This record gives sequence, structure tokens and C-alpha cells, in this order.
Amino acid sequence: MAATPEAKVKAKVKAYLRERGVWFCMPMGTGFGSSGVPDFICCHNGKLIGIETKAPGKLKNTTLLQDMQIEAIRESGGVAVVVDDVRQLEGVI
Repeated sequence: MAATPEAKVKAKVKAYLRERGVWFCMPMGTGFGSSGVPDFICCHNGKLIGIETKAPGKLKNTTLLQDMQIEAIRESGGVAVVVDDVRQLEGVI
């Protein structure tokens, strides 16, 4: 089965994070967790980073719940970004 465009971005982000030794996890959205949590929750140099991935050209396609979680991370002193290309992480990590 072919990977979706968003899955291809996620694979590149995983490789990027691993190459740089960044700790990360990918929370599963279930009825028992919090909805809208970014695709990647990372810790790098003591900083929490949330990364929401989108298919190329779909940066603005976040849901209200995703926007709320991203804002909550930022308000708490963390970093949260939405990317559709792994190169957008160069200034973040």
C-alpha cells in the first residue's frame, strides 16, 4: 500500500529527529487520550516541542482542537509548529 503524502512527511520528520538525537513520541489519538495533540511530542535541550505534520500544501488544514493544543503548548512555554516539509524544522531543532 502506498504511503499518503502526510505519511511521507511524517517519515522524513522521524528520520530528521533521529539523526539529531531528539527524543520524541507519537501519541495515538484514542477515546482515552487528548484530542488534537500534535503528531510528534519531542524534547530537545530541555524544551518541549510539538510538531503537527500536514501533507504538502495543507499547512492551514489544522482542526480547531489541533489549534487549541498548539496554543496551549505555546502558552506553557513550549514550541509548537505545523510543517508540511521537514526543512521547516531547521530553525526549530
